Amino acid sequence: MDWQAYMDNMKNDIRTLNRTIPETTRAFAGLGKSVKESEALPFRTKEFIALGIAVAQGCEPCIGFHIEALVRIGATREEVADALGMAIQMGGGPALMYAAKALAAYDQQKSAAGGQPG
Repeated sequence: MDWQAYMDNMKNDIRTLNRTIPETTRAFAGLGKSVKESEALPFRTKEFIALGIAVAQGCEPCIGFHIEALVRIGATREEVADALGMAIQMGGGPALMYAAKALAAYDQQKSAAGGQPG
């Protein structure tokens, strides 16, 4: 899968949705902003939690968005893999399949950002 093209298409779809139901999507964005601004857990930890939930729930676009964030903030492949291990433990076989997709997304995003994936 070409994660960059997939995410570009997803972002276009979200822009269309934002124009169609702006009040709803603005409210959702506000929720995301408020949970990320609280300081009990670092943003980095929150992104690992979100990635684990995305894998366990099988949400490919969510995986893409949280992998992008983790690459942007400098998460290592080992950290991502460790979080994926927890997602597999909590989500079983289906999570194993999405964890493989998430690691492939990390490798592609890291490579696109100019770094070595592994």
